[in-house]
Amino acid sequence: MLRIVRVLAPNPGVFELEGTNTWVVGEGATIVIDPGPDDPAHHDEVLRAADTVAAVLVTHDHEDHGAGAIAFAERADTPVRAWRIAGAEPIRDGARVEVPDATLIAVHTPGHSADHVAFFEPAERALFTGDAVLGRGTSFIDPPGGDLTAYLASLHTMLELHPRTIYPGHGPVVPDAPAKLREYLTHRAEREEQVLAGLAAGDRRVEELVVRIYEGYPPEVHALAARSVTAHLQKLEREGRVKSQGRGATQTWTAVAPAACERCGRPVRGRGRYCPSCSLALLQGGAEDATDATAAP
Repeated sequence: MLRIVRVLAPNPGVFELEGTNTWVVGEGATIVIDPGPDDPAHHDEVLRAADTVAAVLVTHDHEDHGAGAIAFAERADTPVRAWRIAGAEPIRDGARVEVPDATLIAVHTPGHSADHVAFFEPAERALFTGDAVLGRGTSFIDPPGGDLTAYLASLHTMLELHPRTIYPGHGPVVPDAPAKLREYLTHRAEREEQVLAGLAAGDRRVEELVVRIYEGYPPEVHALAARSVTAHLQKLEREGRVKSQGRGATQTWTAVAPAACERCGRPVRGRGRYCPSCSLALLQGGAEDATDATAAP
């Protein structure tokens, strides 16, 4: 059985829960994931747990995960690999990092941040998710660095790996990875329906939607909730399902009735002329079908 050890960083908070999870993978020669903040005492604990550090990996460049990576790697005398940390060796989607008893595959999972990378160990079906999936609660998507469209695609990407266990960046280990990933997708779909329902009821500003959706939550969370609601609205706007007017404090949002497919009349998401089925049919049928389709009711 693969040895996986958690060393908890002493940085508890609203986003960090009990603190950042630094993961040590393997025995003898090990891989360290997310050394966490620049905290020498925490790094002492990681080094004690890690035997010989063969590689240091960082899921993303947020301070609570990567601020101490370079300093830790210098002490361990080994390179850092990350998507966009200054001084680190770049890692790309599909890259493999190996020690004698483990192989970690980098999986680009943008959404929480553009540079986010998860790491998958296929033999154990262990998935190290950073902030893409937490052990408790949900991941925070904060525009402009966060992107909900990309995040939902990343959840599907992780689900398609068929992981068994999630080792998150914060919170406890998740023993049923597929159930957690599906729970995250369901949560986002439900939140989207709440946003659309609020717009249908006459809400026009983010603050109005927050009051409706987060009724019963303490007012202290409303500022964070507003950023999450904004992420949903931006996704819906890209899909052509809502539109915005103005900027900043004066910005308002309204729902948009979906356009009809010019070929079959079914609703079309976004700004396209055809639904996905008709688009595929036109591509397969060629220009003649496309000419005929423009005249269809």
